[in-house]
Amino acid sequence: MSDRRFEIVLYGATGFTGKLVAEYLAEAHPDLKWAIAGRSQQKLDEVRQVVNLPELPMITADSADPASLTAMAEQATALISTVGPYAKYGTPVLEACATEGTHYCDLTGEAQWMAEVYEQIDPIAKDSGARLVHCCGFDSIPSDLSVFFLQNHFKERFGRYATHVTGRMGRASGGVSGGTVASLMYVAEQASKDPVIKERVMDPYALYPAGLDKGLDGPDQAGISWDDNFESWTGPFVMAAINTKVVRRSHALAGLPYGEDFRYDESQLCSSRAKALLSAGGLGAVMAGTFFSPTRALLKKVLPEPGEGPNETTRNNGFFEFWAHGTDNDNQLRVKVAGQRDPGYGATSRMLAQAGLCLARDELSVGGGIWTTASAMGDPLLARLAQVDIHFSVVED
Repeated sequence: MSDRRFEIVLYGATGFTGKLVAEYLAEAHPDLKWAIAGRSQQKLDEVRQVVNLPELPMITADSADPASLTAMAEQATALISTVGPYAKYGTPVLEACATEGTHYCDLTGEAQWMAEVYEQIDPIAKDSGARLVHCCGFDSIPSDLSVFFLQNHFKERFGRYATHVTGRMGRASGGVSGGTVASLMYVAEQASKDPVIKERVMDPYALYPAGLDKGLDGPDQAGISWDDNFESWTGPFVMAAINTKVVRRSHALAGLPYGEDFRYDESQLCSSRAKALLSAGGLGAVMAGTFFSPTRALLKKVLPEPGEGPNETTRNNGFFEFWAHGTDNDNQLRVKVAGQRDPGYGATSRMLAQAGLCLARDELSVGGGIWTTASAMGDPLLARLAQVDIHFSVVED
């Protein structure tokens, strides 16, 4: 696609996360041929001033106008989308990219939408050669790539893959964005009205390719549990609902190399049993509240609005640690993912930008279709993430 006008088009550049991606690209990649896109030309021009690129190309496009999406997609080698909730606005954008042979990445964590569009969009992308990759932020890059990274080292050391991997969220510091809240509320609203959507959200294998028998994993952890490997109490991790599904899809798309009995689970490390109980109770209450209209309305009043998020100091001073522990009958290995900046926004915006750059610039081994970060980008993306202070390492001690 060397004849495309732009290497990357950033769609949703006027939103909270979109502006962060734009700021990073402007600062760190001055050689990039790119454009910003969104509904409002006035707001796009404001972004140009913020990133100090007054001549940066702008594209006006709207999810409600398919012709504008086609015109946008056909100009880009890769399109980065930050326009959510994706179940509400994402399908026309995804279809335009699939049709035009334009690579695509986003930040969705909406499993019900992803499962819905696979059958419709995947064949189009395979025909055109477009690589479409969801979940290119904090959900689910640390989970997905930590398993990929661990299994490569496990195979190198022990001659086979781990049959069970546990993902554990460790220490972190950051803030909450209104965009994430809006997506969560929209998923809950859909699930409360449609039993099919609720079933998809709850199904551990909702993102498995059609026709493939499900594995051995059950529902994500909802209560507390003691983890012998980490010698720690654990509670439920809010991102596990999407991360575990993505890891299982990566394994399936790779041809089940870890075996049909491979298992993956994910939870939050807690410093005491009391904190695990508090975490489980608090998260359970919030999640239950999102499924009922009155409590959902109350939560919307106290949580950030779309367009709001953590300030620059919170983003820059944030960090996260994520762990993956792999075992078989005889061996074990542990991997650490360490990231600087707030995981949800400071780090996520850079992860998403690097995913877009990877799709636009790197030699990848897969053709068109709907992929995951591990199955589509693997080692090239791992190398890129080190450039934005996100490091994967084997824990020797």
